[in-house]
Amino acid sequence: MKIFEPLLFATIASIGNAMFALGQKKAIGLENPLAFVVLTLIIALPLTMLFTEYLGNPNYNLIVKKYNLWIIISGIGLFLIYIGLNLLYSKGSATSYILYATISIITTSIILGGIILKEDLNIYHWSSICISIIAIILFSIGNKV
Repeated sequence: MKIFEPLLFATIASIGNAMFALGQKKAIGLENPLAFVVLTLIIALPLTMLFTEYLGNPNYNLIVKKYNLWIIISGIGLFLIYIGLNLLYSKGSATSYILYATISIITTSIILGGIILKEDLNIYHWSSICISIIAIILFSIGNKV
């Protein structure tokens, strides 16, 4: 059962990402595509705040006092995700997501997990990383065909 929860959470995030990508692709021709992102945040923020109540007392004041630097870093990261995905989907194609996913494997698994956080990476992790790099190469070749 070690894989069940991570698989479930990744599936939830993947479904959300697909819905986000669909919205970005359908909202084409906007003078300012990031205005669309702002409006999606207006939907996402109250839904997220509502969901936090099911996980226990959110205690926002304590979190801000204790983790203010990490809130800023994470907030900037989320902003970069919104901008990057918006530009990827609005100016490219939904299939370009493979680039984001593969680069995310490198930046998150290798740089963040392996190097910065010193998490264990075994032969299976390294093999999946190598295969993901091959995926970028194949994707690039596929775009040239």
